Amino acid sequence: MRPQTLAPRTLRKIRASSGIDNQPRLGDSSQTLQRNPPRSLPTNRHRSEAASTIGLALPDPTDPITNPAARTPAKVVGIVGEPESPGSPGSSNAGNEGSRGGSNFDTVLGKLVVERGLMSNEELDQCNSEQKTRSAGSAPVTLAEMLVEREFLTKRQVERLRGDIEAVKTSQQIPGFRIIRKLGAGAMATVFLAKQVSLDRLVAIKVLPKKFSANQNFIERFVREGRAAAKLSHNNIVAAYEIGQSGEHHFFVMEYVDGDTVYDRIVARKRVPEREALEIIRQVASALQHAHEMGFVHRDIKPKNIMMTTGNVAKLADLGLARAMSDKEAAEAESGRAYGTPYYISPEQIRGSVNIGPPADIYGLGATFYHMVTGKLPFEGTTPSQVMHRHLKDPLVPPDHVNPKVSAGTALIIETMMKKDARDRYQNARDLVTDLELVIAGKDPEHAKPAVDIATITSAINTAAQEPVAIVRKESTTSFASLPAILIMGALAVGNLVLLVIVLLR
Repeated sequence: MRPQTLAPRTLRKIRASSGIDNQPRLGDSSQTLQRNPPRSLPTNRHRSEAASTIGLALPDPTDPITNPAARTPAKVVGIVGEPESPGSPGSSNAGNEGSRGGSNFDTVLGKLVVERGLMSNEELDQCNSEQKTRSAGSAPVTLAEMLVEREFLTKRQVERLRGDIEAVKTSQQIPGFRIIRKLGAGAMATVFLAKQVSLDRLVAIKVLPKKFSANQNFIERFVREGRAAAKLSHNNIVAAYEIGQSGEHHFFVMEYVDGDTVYDRIVARKRVPEREALEIIRQVASALQHAHEMGFVHRDIKPKNIMMTTGNVAKLADLGLARAMSDKEAAEAESGRAYGTPYYISPEQIRGSVNIGPPADIYGLGATFYHMVTGKLPFEGTTPSQVMHRHLKDPLVPPDHVNPKVSAGTALIIETMMKKDARDRYQNARDLVTDLELVIAGKDPEHAKPAVDIATITSAINTAAQEPVAIVRKESTTSFASLPAILIMGALAVGNLVLLVIVLLR
């Protein structure tokens, strides 16, 4: 969720009405106010579908309030991100471009700011009057510019309101669907709750913003996401219903998931109970098994992309980075560039490898699993590059060392999923599902094996070999008295050698 910087005049009104005049000025450029709706409201739903994750700076947590590093632009570390277009939030001319929308935009804007409590009807009337007076003279001005000038709104707020108005206008033009409300919005799309008239069912409609309608790359990616989702049919994957174009806007109709995300659960409870986490990860692993068998790799597994229904059914969402493993042309075109989310990205994705396969998704799911049961990210840092460097070089702190309540079987599965070398991980989701089901049943995993420290074993053998052997002779009444002892010692030596060979082979 993006932070919202309030205009100074708005902040003064809020402080005056709430009696917090002694609080710091949140309207300063260095401070922001996060408007976080209650978790039960529908604004939390489909947030992962609304937000694109190609080259996000620091994803989970992405909240710039709780994680200042999330404000770092992805482009500084070579993660592919969207270019900042003129008039987009954060650009210097956002306010001017967003405010020159003509009288229609000014009329709707005036209604919105009053409805949202940003100003009163009397204040709006005063601004309208002054705006008309100035427009009649030599220095015309729009209402939006007037509100910014008189500190009722910031330029960023004007641009955001303009985007909301455009999105609603666009959504109302999609034939066969009745828009109910906006569910969420991200840099790459806006998602609405709608009713499909013909089938009388609720759906989610993802709409590509108008500013990207002329960008062929964004359109191709949007269409590719819809087509990839349409080829997948699994209970644990958000279903795709339709993809199309209405006027200048492209839309994607999908299953509506009424619930929260795994990320919401981590934030609410810090840690997800192991049993619950095992079941969620098993469902997502089953979804990945289906996707991989159909020839697709997701490339952006993370808590925000795992949606949960009210019946605790996990739904893998956001196929924006999904790619067909057989698409060698796309793989070559993306070679050398990191696509994904830094906190959960696999080492081979960081390196921009051409051959990205199932182990990459398994690594991302492992990082998500780690976050769920420990309440901690596997690797942290102040910048995306630092986080990714740690994925490549730093050893993973075992999850049961962070949370001693994590069972040995679960810890072993997570460590296997997050091996640095893709060849050391699960090679397919089917084996992962098998191990998860075994641990859920209270048994040991079959495919995940503890790592053997060869260096320690070799050192112990060398140390033992260098120690002098003292031979003690003991007189016996018979020449055969020492024979049983010799045989026993020989058997023990052979047994030790066999055990050593077995350990090394494992």
